[in-house]
Amino acid sequence: MSKASTLYLQEQPPFPNSTLPVLMYEQVYTGANAPFARLFEQNGWTGLWVNGVYSFHHYHAAAHEVLGCIAGWAHLTLGGPGGTLVLIQKGDAVLLPAGIGHQLIKASPDFQVVGAYPKGQFPDLQRGDTQAYERLKAEAALVRLPDTDPVMGAGGAVAAHWQQTTI
Repeated sequence: MSKASTLYLQEQPPFPNSTLPVLMYEQVYTGANAPFARLFEQNGWTGLWVNGVYSFHHYHAAAHEVLGCIAGWAHLTLGGPGGTLVLIQKGDAVLLPAGIGHQLIKASPDFQVVGAYPKGQFPDLQRGDTQAYERLKAEAALVRLPDTDPVMGAGGAVAAHWQQTTI
């Protein structure tokens, strides 16, 4: 199993981003299958869905979100307009702290991800509301840390990189 790399994103109003790093897991799975749904569920992450990523900048102020790429590849911008461009491909996963802006830029025709959230968290959809920015920024900063890492389980990268960070 791959280790997670970190990506820190600065606040970029009206996208709060987070003091917590994005965790990127390269090639969790290789070969024909990428059974992320089973892995996420086994590690206590719920609300599973399969689809793509929205082609507009958005974030979730009420939940952390994990995406596991089960087919194809995509370029995503993380952090809002002018953010960081990343490539995810089949077998990769990315864990987005609450408040992190994300947008699909370009993808292969077969691109699909499995998404999930920590148990008890439910995503909202925020598109960068300048009027509600301060309230949403505060809400995202208070989202409870997950009990387990969606990819590595107990301990894992969440414990190593998020438990040490002061929100």
